[in-house]
Amino acid sequence: MSMIFKRPKKTCDDQNCPFHGTLAIRGRVLEGIVHTDKMDKTVIVDREFMQFSPKYVRYERRHGHIPSHNPPCLDVKEGDRVRIAECRPLSKTVSFVVVEKVGEGK
Repeated sequence: MSMIFKRPKKTCDDQNCPFHGTLAIRGRVLEGIVHTDKMDKTVIVDREFMQFSPKYVRYERRHGHIPSHNPPCLDVKEGDRVRIAECRPLSKTVSFVVVEKVGEGK
């Protein structure tokens, strides 16, 4: 897992960190922009994608909000472009974890 993503420079003692804890990564890897970071160790990632409309025979832009766990060693903020990976369910809504900060935000 650490071969795919860059390891963060900071360390943490979070059990649900894919780098310093025991959380395993599986499934999909997505990219998006952090929409909000107001929760404790959780961020909402906004992901835009194109959906084909057969009625109008063209594509439309759509977006989805994905709640993701934010490990303390990465500590991403609102507006940052991040890469998230699927993991086991951490709560009722959180099944993704932030694994890499791709770009800075505001």
